[in-house]
Amino acid sequence: MQGLNFAETSAVVLSAPEDLSLQAVPLTAPGPRDLVIKVDSSGISTGTEKLFYCGKMPPFPGMGYPLVPGYESAGEVIEAGAETGMKPGDHVFVPGANCYGDEVKGLFGGAAAMLVSDVDRVTRIDRGHGREGALLALAATARHAMAGLNTALPELIVGHGVLGRLLARLTIAAGGPAPTVWEIDADRSHGAEGYSVIHPDADERRDYTAIYDASGNGKLLDSLIMRLAKGGEVCLAGFYTEPLQFAFPPAFLKEARMRVAAEWTPADLIATRDLVESGALSLGGLITHEAKAADAAKAYRTAFDDPACLKMILDWRDA
Repeated sequence: MQGLNFAETSAVVLSAPEDLSLQAVPLTAPGPRDLVIKVDSSGISTGTEKLFYCGKMPPFPGMGYPLVPGYESAGEVIEAGAETGMKPGDHVFVPGANCYGDEVKGLFGGAAAMLVSDVDRVTRIDRGHGREGALLALAATARHAMAGLNTALPELIVGHGVLGRLLARLTIAAGGPAPTVWEIDADRSHGAEGYSVIHPDADERRDYTAIYDASGNGKLLDSLIMRLAKGGEVCLAGFYTEPLQFAFPPAFLKEARMRVAAEWTPADLIATRDLVESGALSLGGLITHEAKAADAAKAYRTAFDDPACLKMILDWRDA
């Protein structure tokens, strides 16, 4: 691949738990199927990235420190390999990249000013999405939880964070009845679009057919089972670090079913992008905080510690 030479980039590096800084890291040389992408925006995940930051992530193949986190990046193609079918100027979503050689692990790898990625990993998006383009993976995660065989649209969603809001919006976009959403934080109870957000104590229903937990709090499982109709299902859409357990007798009486929703697939990304670009799904109102990449260390602490922060976006345009 001929053209510009990209030897290194600025990236967020987790050198150890709670040891995060912006560093210069090497970039692998692009090949004929690779794109070089100048990142405009990247999102901070308060699920998996927080676990890495705190040192509580269960073992995964390829994990370790130093690590470039991030799997929610959007930017512009500045160089395209001959076999990519893309061109400079195309705008894309990138779900992370492993492009830093042997010095830094790229298990996620999206929080960097420049990325080198195989074309099959990226999704072309409309430039007009701006910083909201970085939300595509989270929206696809919500879509994946609801798609597939033998799934039902959520009647109850637990948690009104970004994932819970996207689940509710997708339910309405699919033509389903407006779900009920539980939230215990008064500040997060605002921002509903066409559905109700209530405190669990204010909900008397005990006949939900489909409950989607977007809280990641495994201790709620017994109380959610008690809210099911007979034969109802709890979908575990969050990420749970502790072993899950539940009392068997109530689950037995309810003939409860449980389903785990894994990460999105490429098909989910495409379907979600099409929903957004058709206007059926809005990503507006989900980003509450933004920071320059140079202030990444402070931004990550805010994203993880400030309950008012739904979604933090890093701005890489001046990096």
